[in-house]
Amino acid sequence: MRTVAVIGAGLIGTSIAQSLSAGGATVYLTDREPMAALTAAALGAGLATQPPGPVDLAVLAVPPADIAPTLKDAQLRGLARAYTDVGSVKAQAFQAIERLGCDTRTYLGGHPMAGGERSGPLAARPDLFEGRVWALVPTTDTSQNTWDTVRALVDLCGGVPLVMDPDGHDRAVALVSHAPHLVASLMAARLEHAADREVSMAGQGLRDVTRIAAGDPALWLDILSANAGTVADILDDLADDLDRTILALRGLTDSNKAADAEAAEALTALLTRGCAGHSRIPHKRDAPQGSYVTVSVLIGDQPGELARVFTDVGAAGVNIEDVFIDHAPGQVTGLVELLVTADAAPRLTRALRMPSTILTR
Repeated sequence: MRTVAVIGAGLIGTSIAQSLSAGGATVYLTDREPMAALTAAALGAGLATQPPGPVDLAVLAVPPADIAPTLKDAQLRGLARAYTDVGSVKAQAFQAIERLGCDTRTYLGGHPMAGGERSGPLAARPDLFEGRVWALVPTTDTSQNTWDTVRALVDLCGGVPLVMDPDGHDRAVALVSHAPHLVASLMAARLEHAADREVSMAGQGLRDVTRIAAGDPALWLDILSANAGTVADILDDLADDLDRTILALRGLTDSNKAADAEAAEALTALLTRGCAGHSRIPHKRDAPQGSYVTVSVLIGDQPGELARVFTDVGAAGVNIEDVFIDHAPGQVTGLVELLVTADAAPRLTRALRMPSTILTR
């Protein structure tokens, strides 16, 4: 794959362009906001211009509602020999593609499961898709050439392909992405008019729960509108659990010992289900569940402390799978949580030579 056109120079489009450009492809960038394409080009993502002729692949990095008309226009112009998109909703887009009479042989739907709370080209980075699932959603007659070209795109970006059908894809993303975003927003909304003293007590737990609530509301409205029914179904189930949780909490205030015991049992069951669900979230693809633990390290709030920890970890020959930092406002210390394999955790704790707590994740 030598030439690629990326339509939409936001976070995802620019990150794809950066990755492809780093791999030697010539990338042409366009966006309805010309400054976005120029910014992406300045970041080394490609050329902010139309290609001189048909390219090998066109990537439609546009909102779900714009996928079908953008594909139709690009095909009429003969922009590329193969087409894909990065939309987070597929069933509605596929219906629109068929309705507009697009050439489905040269199209293969795509959705990289990567992103962030920041949007726009300035938030892009070429390693955004490394090790991330990249859903591939073919039409009934996607050609072999289109398959090969889009698979090459995923490989160049470091993604992990997962083939799905449109409805199955939309159910999955409603569960693991769309509904969680709304839940995070609902929780974050509780803070809007909270007292400063209350908000000042926020810790890493609240930051983790509400982090994705900082996403662009306009973008998320487009996404949720395209998958509204499926997301609503998941929230219906969540609402049932929430109702039972509220009743249980009210029960704990009851002076009746039997009611108190029943409420405690209901809450314990919910918390146990939560632990079971959390254990199913993969930390690393193809790794056994429960194979990672967290080593927690207390560090000073001064320059060089975090770098020193990472240096010691490297010297111990331990690979960090993930890292979380708990900033304590007004405190002189912070907590760094290092996710490592279970067999490496004792060795790492000894190497750091400081009090550490190992918690099973």
